[in-house]
Amino acid sequence: MRSNLFPIGHIVARGRSATKIAGRAALPARQLGNWVKVDDALPSVPIMRLLLIVAIVLFLVAAVFFFQGGSYLIVNHPEKSDAIVMLNGDQVDKRYWRGLELLRAGYGQHLIMDVGVGQIYGHSVKELAQDFITRTAGANASQVSLCPIDGDSTKDEAPQVGTCLQQLQPPVHSAILVSDDYHTRRALSIFRDRQPQYQWTAAGARNEFLFGLPWWKDREWAKTYLTEVEKTLYWQLWDRWRK
Repeated sequence: MRSNLFPIGHIVARGRSATKIAGRAALPARQLGNWVKVDDALPSVPIMRLLLIVAIVLFLVAAVFFFQGGSYLIVNHPEKSDAIVMLNGDQVDKRYWRGLELLRAGYGQHLIMDVGVGQIYGHSVKELAQDFITRTAGANASQVSLCPIDGDSTKDEAPQVGTCLQQLQPPVHSAILVSDDYHTRRALSIFRDRQPQYQWTAAGARNEFLFGLPWWKDREWAKTYLTEVEKTLYWQLWDRWRK
Protein backbone atom coordinates (compact mmCIF):
# COMPACT_ATOMS: atom_id res chain seq x y z
CA MET A 1 0.00 0.00 0.00
CA ARG A 2 1.37 3.38 -1.00
CA SER A 3 1.57 6.12 1.61
CA ASN A 4 2.56 9.79 1.79
CA LEU A 5 3.71 12.03 4.65
CA PHE A 6 2.35 15.57 4.94
CA PRO A 7 3.31 18.33 7.45
CA ILE A 8 0.92 18.68 10.35
CA GLY A 9 0.37 22.31 9.33
CA HIS A 10 -1.35 21.08 6.15
CA ILE A 11 -3.34 18.23 7.65
CA VAL A 12 -4.82 18.43 11.14
CA ALA A 13 -5.79 15.14 12.75
CA ARG A 14 -6.66 15.37 16.45
CA GLY A 15 -8.62 12.41 17.71
CA ARG A 16 -10.38 11.97 14.39
CA SER A 17 -10.24 9.07 11.93
CA ALA A 18 -10.40 11.29 8.83
CA THR A 19 -9.16 14.66 7.62
CA LYS A 20 -9.65 16.90 4.61
CA ILE A 21 -6.75 17.68 2.28
CA ALA A 22 -7.06 21.09 0.56
CA GLY A 23 -10.83 20.84 0.56
CA ARG A 24 -10.96 17.25 -0.79
CA ALA A 25 -12.99 14.37 0.64
CA ALA A 26 -11.81 12.95 3.97
CA LEU A 27 -8.90 10.48 3.94
CA PRO A 28 -7.86 8.12 6.73
CA ALA A 29 -4.90 9.53 8.65
CA ARG A 30 -2.92 9.19 11.88
CA GLN A 31 -0.64 11.65 13.62
CA LEU A 32 3.07 10.75 13.68
CA GLY A 33 4.82 13.38 15.79
CA ASN A 34 4.90 16.47 13.60
CA TRP A 35 3.79 14.51 10.52
CA VAL A 36 0.61 12.82 9.36
CA LYS A 37 0.63 9.65 7.26
CA VAL A 38 -2.08 9.53 4.58
CA ASP A 39 -2.79 6.11 3.03
CA ASP A 40 -3.86 5.55 -0.55
CA ALA A 41 -3.51 9.22 -1.51
CA LEU A 42 -2.42 8.33 -5.07
CA PRO A 43 -4.09 6.09 -7.71
CA SER A 44 -2.96 2.49 -7.61
CA VAL A 45 -0.41 1.18 -10.12
CA PRO A 46 -3.00 -0.85 -12.17
CA ILE A 47 -5.13 2.27 -12.66
CA MET A 48 -2.12 4.26 -13.82
CA ARG A 49 -1.21 1.53 -16.28
CA LEU A 50 -4.77 1.45 -17.64
CA LEU A 51 -4.79 5.22 -18.14
CA LEU A 52 -1.45 5.00 -19.92
CA ILE A 53 -2.74 2.28 -22.26
CA VAL A 54 -5.86 4.31 -23.07
CA ALA A 55 -3.73 7.38 -23.82
CA ILE A 56 -1.46 5.37 -26.14
CA VAL A 57 -4.43 3.87 -28.02
CA LEU A 58 -6.01 7.30 -28.50
CA PHE A 59 -2.71 8.68 -29.75
CA LEU A 60 -2.30 5.85 -32.27
CA VAL A 61 -5.86 6.29 -33.56
CA ALA A 62 -5.29 10.04 -33.99
CA ALA A 63 -1.97 9.37 -35.75
CA VAL A 64 -3.60 6.95 -38.22
CA PHE A 65 -6.30 9.49 -39.10
CA PHE A 66 -3.79 12.31 -39.42
CA PHE A 67 -1.00 10.70 -41.40
CA GLN A 68 -2.81 8.37 -43.79
CA GLY A 69 -3.54 9.97 -47.14
CA GLY A 70 -7.31 10.23 -46.74
CA SER A 71 -8.31 7.03 -48.54
CA TYR A 72 -9.90 5.70 -45.35
CA LEU A 73 -12.82 8.08 -45.82
CA ILE A 74 -13.62 6.72 -49.28
CA VAL A 75 -15.88 3.73 -49.97
CA ASN A 76 -16.42 3.20 -53.68
CA HIS A 77 -17.81 -0.30 -54.17
CA PRO A 78 -21.31 -0.05 -55.67
CA GLU A 79 -23.24 -3.27 -56.21
CA LYS A 80 -26.24 -3.76 -58.47
CA SER A 81 -29.28 -2.75 -56.46
CA ASP A 82 -32.95 -1.89 -56.73
CA ALA A 83 -32.36 1.87 -56.48
CA ILE A 84 -29.70 4.57 -56.47
CA VAL A 85 -29.85 7.44 -53.96
CA MET A 86 -28.02 10.69 -54.66
CA LEU A 87 -27.56 12.44 -51.32
CA ASN A 88 -28.35 16.10 -50.80
CA GLY A 89 -25.53 18.67 -50.94
CA ASP A 90 -24.37 18.33 -54.55
CA GLN A 91 -22.58 21.62 -55.25
CA VAL A 92 -21.31 21.19 -58.81
CA ASP A 93 -23.51 18.33 -60.10
CA LYS A 94 -20.80 15.71 -59.53
CA ARG A 95 -23.12 13.47 -57.53
CA TYR A 96 -25.86 13.78 -60.11
CA TRP A 97 -23.66 12.72 -63.02
CA ARG A 98 -22.23 9.84 -60.99
CA GLY A 99 -25.75 8.64 -60.14
CA LEU A 100 -26.89 8.96 -63.75
CA GLU A 101 -23.80 7.04 -64.87
CA LEU A 102 -24.69 4.17 -62.54
CA LEU A 103 -28.32 4.23 -63.66
CA ARG A 104 -27.35 4.00 -67.34
CA ALA A 105 -24.90 1.19 -66.53
CA GLY A 106 -27.71 -0.89 -65.06
CA TYR A 107 -26.70 -0.64 -61.38
CA GLY A 108 -30.27 0.29 -60.43
CA GLN A 109 -33.73 0.72 -61.84
CA HIS A 110 -34.46 4.06 -60.26
CA LEU A 111 -32.46 7.14 -59.27
CA ILE A 112 -33.66 9.20 -56.31
CA MET A 113 -32.26 12.72 -56.06
CA ASP A 114 -32.35 14.27 -52.60
CA VAL A 115 -33.02 18.00 -52.83
CA GLY A 116 -33.38 20.72 -50.22
CA VAL A 117 -36.66 22.52 -49.57
CA GLY A 118 -35.30 26.06 -49.99
CA GLN A 119 -35.55 28.61 -52.79
CA ILE A 120 -33.00 30.39 -54.97
CA TYR A 121 -33.45 33.15 -57.57
CA GLY A 122 -37.23 33.00 -57.21
CA HIS A 123 -37.51 29.26 -57.79
CA SER A 124 -37.66 26.32 -55.43
CA VAL A 125 -34.71 23.94 -55.48
CA LYS A 126 -37.14 21.19 -56.43
CA GLU A 127 -38.31 23.11 -59.52
CA LEU A 128 -34.75 23.78 -60.64
CA ALA A 129 -33.77 20.15 -60.11
CA GLN A 130 -36.76 18.86 -62.09
CA ASP A 131 -35.95 21.18 -64.99
CA PHE A 132 -32.33 20.02 -64.91
CA ILE A 133 -33.40 16.37 -65.05
CA THR A 134 -35.66 17.05 -68.03
CA ARG A 135 -32.80 18.71 -69.92
CA THR A 136 -30.05 16.22 -69.11
CA ALA A 137 -31.39 12.74 -68.28
CA GLY A 138 -32.70 12.07 -71.78
CA ALA A 139 -34.36 8.66 -72.11
CA ASN A 140 -33.74 7.97 -68.43
CA ALA A 141 -35.74 10.96 -67.17
CA SER A 142 -38.72 8.78 -66.23
CA GLN A 143 -36.45 6.73 -63.92
CA VAL A 144 -35.37 9.78 -61.91
CA SER A 145 -37.45 11.21 -59.07
CA LEU A 146 -36.95 13.84 -56.37
CA CYS A 147 -36.94 13.35 -52.61
CA PRO A 148 -37.40 16.63 -50.66
CA ILE A 149 -35.09 16.78 -47.63
CA ASP A 150 -35.72 19.05 -44.64
CA GLY A 151 -32.50 19.23 -42.62
CA ASP A 152 -28.78 19.69 -43.09
CA SER A 153 -27.28 16.51 -41.63
CA THR A 154 -26.87 13.03 -43.08
CA LYS A 155 -28.49 11.56 -39.97
CA ASP A 156 -31.61 13.70 -40.54
CA GLU A 157 -31.59 12.76 -44.21
CA ALA A 158 -31.62 8.98 -43.67
CA PRO A 159 -35.23 8.52 -42.43
CA GLN A 160 -36.57 10.86 -45.11
CA VAL A 161 -34.82 8.81 -47.78
CA GLY A 162 -36.42 5.73 -46.25
CA THR A 163 -39.85 7.31 -46.73
CA CYS A 164 -39.11 8.06 -50.39
CA LEU A 165 -37.87 4.50 -51.01
CA GLN A 166 -41.11 3.09 -49.59
CA GLN A 167 -43.03 4.84 -52.37
CA LEU A 168 -41.22 3.01 -55.15
CA GLN A 169 -42.67 0.01 -56.94
CA PRO A 170 -41.71 -2.76 -57.01
CA PRO A 171 -40.57 -2.61 -53.35
CA VAL A 172 -36.94 -1.70 -52.81
CA HIS A 173 -34.63 -3.96 -50.79
CA SER A 174 -31.21 -2.58 -51.74
CA ALA A 175 -29.78 0.78 -52.74
CA ILE A 176 -26.54 2.53 -53.67
CA LEU A 177 -25.61 5.76 -51.90
CA VAL A 178 -23.97 8.36 -54.15
CA SER A 179 -22.08 11.19 -52.48
CA ASP A 180 -18.78 13.03 -52.64
CA ASP A 181 -16.09 10.38 -52.20
CA TYR A 182 -14.79 11.76 -48.88
CA HIS A 183 -18.31 11.53 -47.43
CA THR A 184 -19.09 7.94 -48.43
CA ARG A 185 -17.77 6.04 -45.39
CA ARG A 186 -19.66 8.14 -42.87
CA ALA A 187 -22.81 8.22 -44.99
CA LEU A 188 -22.73 4.44 -45.44
CA SER A 189 -22.34 3.91 -41.69
CA ILE A 190 -25.24 6.26 -40.93
CA PHE A 191 -27.65 4.69 -43.42
CA ARG A 192 -26.80 1.14 -42.36
CA ASP A 193 -27.48 2.15 -38.77
CA ARG A 194 -30.65 4.22 -39.36
CA GLN A 195 -32.17 2.25 -42.25
CA PRO A 196 -31.07 -1.36 -41.61
CA GLN A 197 -34.02 -2.82 -43.56
CA TYR A 198 -32.15 -2.00 -46.80
CA GLN A 199 -28.88 -3.38 -48.10
CA TRP A 200 -26.58 -0.42 -48.72
CA THR A 201 -23.45 0.06 -50.80
CA ALA A 202 -21.74 3.30 -51.80
CA ALA A 203 -20.30 5.04 -54.84
CA GLY A 204 -18.09 8.09 -54.63
CA ALA A 205 -18.22 11.17 -56.86
CA ARG A 206 -14.92 13.01 -57.25
CA ASN A 207 -14.85 16.72 -56.60
CA GLU A 208 -11.25 17.77 -57.25
CA PHE A 209 -11.81 21.23 -55.80
CA LEU A 210 -12.94 20.00 -52.38
CA PHE A 211 -10.88 16.86 -51.90
CA GLY A 212 -7.98 14.84 -53.26
CA LEU A 213 -5.17 12.53 -52.18
CA PRO A 214 -3.02 13.04 -50.26
CA TRP A 215 -5.09 15.56 -48.39
CA TRP A 216 -2.20 17.74 -47.15
CA LYS A 217 -1.16 18.86 -50.66
CA ASP A 218 -3.93 21.43 -50.95
CA ARG A 219 -5.42 23.87 -48.46
CA GLU A 220 -9.04 23.12 -49.44
CA TRP A 221 -8.40 19.38 -49.34
CA ALA A 222 -6.95 19.71 -45.84
CA LYS A 223 -9.99 21.66 -44.62
CA THR A 224 -12.35 19.06 -46.08
CA TYR A 225 -10.37 16.15 -44.65
CA LEU A 226 -10.08 17.49 -41.11
CA THR A 227 -13.77 18.48 -41.04
CA GLU A 228 -14.86 15.04 -42.24
CA VAL A 229 -12.60 13.25 -39.75
CA GLU A 230 -14.13 15.34 -36.96
CA LYS A 231 -17.67 14.47 -38.13
CA THR A 232 -16.79 10.79 -38.49
CA LEU A 233 -15.38 10.59 -34.97
CA TYR A 234 -18.38 12.47 -33.57
CA TRP A 235 -20.75 10.05 -35.30
CA GLN A 236 -18.89 6.90 -34.26
CA LEU A 237 -18.21 7.89 -30.66
CA TRP A 238 -21.35 9.81 -29.77
CA ASP A 239 -24.08 10.56 -32.29
CA ARG A 240 -24.81 7.01 -33.45
CA TRP A 241 -25.75 6.00 -29.89
CA ARG A 242 -28.38 8.75 -29.62
CA LYS A 243 -31.61 7.44 -31.07
